[in-house]
Amino acid sequence: MEKNPTLFLGVDTGGTFTDFVLWEEGSLKVHKVLSTPDAPERAILQGMAELGLDPARLRLVHGSTVATNAVLEGKGVRTLFVTNRGFADLLAIGRQNRDALYDLQPQAAPPPVPAELCLETGGRLSAEGEWLDPLSEEDLAALVEAVERLRPEAVAVNLLFSWLDDSAERAIARALPEGLFASLSSKVLPEIREYERGIATWLNAWVGPRVQGYLERLQHGLPGARLSVMLSSGDTVAARRAGDHAVRMLLSGPAGGLVGARFVGEAAGRRKLLTFDMGGTSTDVALIDGEPRLTREGRIGRWPVAVPMVEMHTIGAGGGSIAWLDSGGMLQVGPESAGADPGPACYGRGGRRPTVTDANLLLGRLLPEAFLGGGMALDRRAAEAAVGALAASMGCSTLEAARGIVEVANEHMARALRVISVQRGEEPARFTLVSFGGAGGLHVCALAEALGMSRAMVPVHGGVLSALGMLAARPGRRLTRSWIVPLEGLDEAVLAGRIEGLAAGGQSALEREGVPARACTVSASLDLRYRGQSFTLEVPWQGSVAEAEAAFHRRHQERYGHRLELPVELVNLNVAVRGRALPVALEKTAERSPSAPEGWVAPPGSEERVPHWRREKLSAGARLEGPAVITETVATTWLAPGWRCQVDETGNLLLERC
Repeated sequence: MEKNPTLFLGVDTGGTFTDFVLWEEGSLKVHKVLSTPDAPERAILQGMAELGLDPARLRLVHGSTVATNAVLEGKGVRTLFVTNRGFADLLAIGRQNRDALYDLQPQAAPPPVPAELCLETGGRLSAEGEWLDPLSEEDLAALVEAVERLRPEAVAVNLLFSWLDDSAERAIARALPEGLFASLSSKVLPEIREYERGIATWLNAWVGPRVQGYLERLQHGLPGARLSVMLSSGDTVAARRAGDHAVRMLLSGPAGGLVGARFVGEAAGRRKLLTFDMGGTSTDVALIDGEPRLTREGRIGRWPVAVPMVEMHTIGAGGGSIAWLDSGGMLQVGPESAGADPGPACYGRGGRRPTVTDANLLLGRLLPEAFLGGGMALDRRAAEAAVGALAASMGCSTLEAARGIVEVANEHMARALRVISVQRGEEPARFTLVSFGGAGGLHVCALAEALGMSRAMVPVHGGVLSALGMLAARPGRRLTRSWIVPLEGLDEAVLAGRIEGLAAGGQSALEREGVPARACTVSASLDLRYRGQSFTLEVPWQGSVAEAEAAFHRRHQERYGHRLELPVELVNLNVAVRGRALPVALEKTAERSPSAPEGWVAPPGSEERVPHWRREKLSAGARLEGPAVITETVATTWLAPGWRCQVDETGNLLLERC
């Protein structure tokens, strides 16, 4: 055995808390600290110091919000956008879609890149790959002069049809000053659709230096640690390469949650999951059927993001969401959040406005002395003052206002869960509702009832499941390349050769991160469409063109209710290359004699006392009847009346409606 075995640490930086899951010598340990949004690395270093960890022994996988926050807050770096002559306004024109369909006089939104930072040059290809306007030495000299004059921190290069021939983009990159961050569309997203490719390339350049700088500061504070970062697809990448993949990190933390949900779901024998991750600031909902679903039609803010990312729906409803009255006197919850500073009023850090957490405390579902395992006392009087002020405006009691806050928040989340399931043709009752995040367990029963579901699960370590997912993720690359040809008559050997070429590139990238090719698995898929269509459907590649075509017809029938007697066209090749996950497993729950409740709680407005259970004292097979409060170090679960739960062998709470 190693004298100093490697420690595996998953870290998820959220809007309110930074979560840690440590795997050491066969056991898991969890920890939380308040986030430090101005410098996220401070919270990470603080948590590691509190855990007493030696960085030199660490393999750390991190879910970072740096790229997400930079995009949402508009805090990217000064970026030049370089494209072909006549296309400087490409990103400003976009798809000309209106956010409000019936608003005939919408207010014009500022373009992503100011006109003075949009440069035109040569290097234009035709759709067949022929040079229409070759890149000249004069073009390169003019670009270099413009860079010196405009002094950007990053450059995004998006030439038409660069996925056919990237030589012009590479020539531009070589001509740029050394050390200037350059993002090339032929590397970021070598696919058709110049607008989506341009936005992805610009986003990658716009936030890449921010991501790169943050990770360099973090690595500097963790000398000797092996640091990886979670991508939006649920794969991980070495931190030293992450700056080049900034646009693929926009759902870094939420992707960890879905990987964690799949991990614990498999341990519980549940593969069909409807998940909601309720943290302090927002709630992310998603559907897992064996594996988390991926999409290349995601959005971040008002921008389309065409790189692979987990398919989820996000709303501004979390434990810290602020309750308020609109101009018509209607109670609203969110999207504004109290965040980590000052946080909800009950945190005692100066917050004055009522939040969902304050409401749950007043309803007796959060116990002041048991929050964060007793590590953080909650201020009930502050919560009463905040919710009471709102109640006075509503003309009701403080308790009624608290119930209203929770009910409105529940309806927001139930609506989001319907978007990801019912609106995609899935029946929620066929799935298990899985709640995680620090606040999820307080709402799981109410949401299951709202969706007509009879099964739910509160995973072990559910309050830090995104951090656990960091440890369960696999290093990987997802590569894509456009190749537009008729499917009929396509030489399968030629197609297989192109797929192998893409896979080789992914394996080479992983080998540079210490993942040997023999440890990699490769899967491929094709984006197909009927000739004349604009959009595609993805089908797996099993080595047969006929099987791929049949699968496309079936999927089109399932998605749109019909199939067409038209030729099928290949548009994109997709390859996923993935290494092995870290050797992390859930521990078996220790066998213990039946435990007694930790105490009893008298919820306001109820004559019935409710038992309070400590989750770590519940053994496998333990059965509880609602109502009950179940507390743990990082979360609390409210087992509502009419529900019962059983503890499985790894500590998951399996809930069923009576």
